Amino acid sequence: MEQVIKNIKTNEQNESPKIIIRETPKLLKGDLAVDDRGVVSFVNDFAFDLVKRFYMIENHKQYFIRAWHGHKYESKFVMVVKGSALIGAVEIDDWDYPTKDIKPYRFVLSEKKPAVLYIPSGYANGFMSLTEDTKVMFFSTSPLNESLNDDYRFNSRHWDIWHVEER
Repeated sequence: MEQVIKNIKTNEQNESPKIIIRETPKLLKGDLAVDDRGVVSFVNDFAFDLVKRFYMIENHKQYFIRAWHGHKYESKFVMVVKGSALIGAVEIDDWDYPTKDIKPYRFVLSEKKPAVLYIPSGYANGFMSLTEDTKVMFFSTSPLNESLNDDYRFNSRHWDIWHVEER
């Protein structure tokens, strides 16, 4: 996954800089192929080699929010297979008392524009259904027994990104 340099630290003895590299969420774009037989949706840049399990979530109503759920060690891949959803991801600075001022990443995913969102370890994620029929599939890099020991929950409004921006 694409990495960014988050911080460069130097010590007082004027030694070489120490570079700390952190991953950030990344959207793997897909496409649709349409012909007289039908439609094929695909995301060819997504590989399943890191995936240990998957699950699908379907809310009972539009605009329902499920957030925030984080992992220190587990990464996620997210794909909307039906409808549309607003997906949020925020890097956690303190697992006991995370800062509210951190700006979360926002992504709108839809079945009409196939994509897989990579959320690295060290992040919390959440989503809001934008349509009544939304189904979101999560692919996890940890088996369930490891995930349960790496599970952090935060109030859905701790980072309140759940508004539709009018344009």
